[in-house]
Amino acid sequence: MANRRVVTGTDASGKAVIASNEEIEPVTVSLMPGLEFGLAWGADDTVTLPTDGASANAPAYFPPERGFRFAFVTIPPEPRSERPEGDSPGIPASQTSEAMGEVEDKLPGLIAHIEPDHPGMHTTDTIDFDVVLSGEIWLELDDGAEVKLETGDCVVQNGTRHSWHNRASEPCILAVALVGARRT
Repeated sequence: MANRRVVTGTDASGKAVIASNEEIEPVTVSLMPGLEFGLAWGADDTVTLPTDGASANAPAYFPPERGFRFAFVTIPPEPRSERPEGDSPGIPASQTSEAMGEVEDKLPGLIAHIEPDHPGMHTTDTIDFDVVLSGEIWLELDDGAEVKLETGDCVVQNGTRHSWHNRASEPCILAVALVGARRT
């Protein structure tokens, strides 16, 4: 699903202007069928205002300390059937390396945060603000602790180990703001 992004800025005379108004095409990868990432905005450093609204440098999926990201994530329903041992969803084991390269290419740094022994489980050095825009989703933490989130619910994720599970029959759409933090 494409999302529309309107970006404001300030022109040379100090007037507020629409800097851009465009569709964001979702990023998809074969390793995770149905999962869509609508990367809306981000920067790796503190933004100085006023700004003209030009896109900042934000090459990796997760921001560094002082950086931020804003995105939409569509999480498809989980498959109901078991998959063959060693295969990723929709990808035969023989093609997994190529598929992992595609993820790194399109969503740099994402795959490095996913636990190989617990697919989907990850920990990042970020504070995440997640809002369920549509559908429902289960948030899993350590030791299997879970909470169900429905449309309108939000989560403040404080750099904790977690995973998302869509056990419904419809996709879940999240608005996600990630703020880089320092882990000690």
